[in-house]
Amino acid sequence: MSHAPELITDAEHLARILAAVPRLPARRVALADGGWVGDVLGRALAADVCSGVDLPGFTNSAMDGYALRAEDAADGELPVVGDIPAGDTRELTCAPGEAWRIMTGAPVPSGTTTVVPVEQSDGGLERVRFTGEVEDGRHIRRRGEDVRIGDVLLRAGTIIAPQHVAVIASAGVDHIEVAPRPRVVVLSTGDELRPAGEALQHGQIHDSNGPMLAALVAAVGAELVEVAHVRDDAGEVARVLERAVATADAVITTGGVSAGAYDVVKAALIEAGEVTFDKVAMQPGKPQGYGTIGDGRIMMLPGNPVSAFVSAWLYVRHVFGRLSTHPTRLAYVTGRMSASLGPFGGKRRFVSAVLRDGEFSLLGPDRGFSHAASTLHRANVLLIVEPDTAAAEGDEMRAIAIDRSAV
Repeated sequence: MSHAPELITDAEHLARILAAVPRLPARRVALADGGWVGDVLGRALAADVCSGVDLPGFTNSAMDGYALRAEDAADGELPVVGDIPAGDTRELTCAPGEAWRIMTGAPVPSGTTTVVPVEQSDGGLERVRFTGEVEDGRHIRRRGEDVRIGDVLLRAGTIIAPQHVAVIASAGVDHIEVAPRPRVVVLSTGDELRPAGEALQHGQIHDSNGPMLAALVAAVGAELVEVAHVRDDAGEVARVLERAVATADAVITTGGVSAGAYDVVKAALIEAGEVTFDKVAMQPGKPQGYGTIGDGRIMMLPGNPVSAFVSAWLYVRHVFGRLSTHPTRLAYVTGRMSASLGPFGGKRRFVSAVLRDGEFSLLGPDRGFSHAASTLHRANVLLIVEPDTAAAEGDEMRAIAIDRSAV
């Protein structure tokens, strides 16, 4: 176990974590397997998807109408030699002086130079007359005009959505490489914690960090293996951690990483793994930890609710992104202060606030107490206050969006 000798920045802490987190191997999904669509939605592509066919795969009609040689329309009336429905597999030829009745998506006969929409005709079944000017090259989709064999359709890192499934399915691709869903265990520690709904005794509180982190795991598309509460007992913590790293790609703990006498997560990890505890120049969230136990990755967050949330938003989401090749970026917004905000020593502050109509409004005390979880459900941003900096009413500031209403 190691300790950072002095305060480091939040950017330095994130860089250290990501340097210690390898990517999980990609998963190959065969598209012939039933149910593959539901299995890949929301995942990141781990490799480019290239087309296996030309799109369109054959020259076809863009309209219901008549296929012919454009110059023949001047003859006034043409014989209709047959119908070509969509899905027709015949290889047909349009000879001079004749027309084929054709449906949208049907292959055009060789020799065809235009398709005349049925609305520009008398709709004849055996002979047809056209109204208006018949232009050469109209309403024909040429083979490969959209995509050629080998063209890159989707880049690695693309998050697969329904519109991407359409192009994958149409491109003759027999398999894709997708990022795995990281398997995650969430552990909240502390004798004072009780599950929601259970009666509280004096000195006890409901566990909000466990459910919050479980929700974050689900929101980023990871797989939640377990959410558990562990008492302030180093032996129990060690046993639960051993079980957790055996079943998950990542373990997230909250509480027990500061300097208190009952910070049992630190005690349990002294001999168990290769871990580092950093002191980060941020408020809230100064005590942070990360590392490995065997082959398992672990992140240790502070226990105060706002500290845990800010830490999860700044660090845990990025770790999931690294594990799954899912690009994770913070969304930054700007606005003007509606009130003043004092400095907080040499730490970078992340303050719960609301951005509305270009103006930031604070939700709690100037010092942004790390236990005040009641501010989080009303916030749509984390206001960024640089070290030793104060903000006056009207100052332009930057914030991290934590809700779509801020973007």
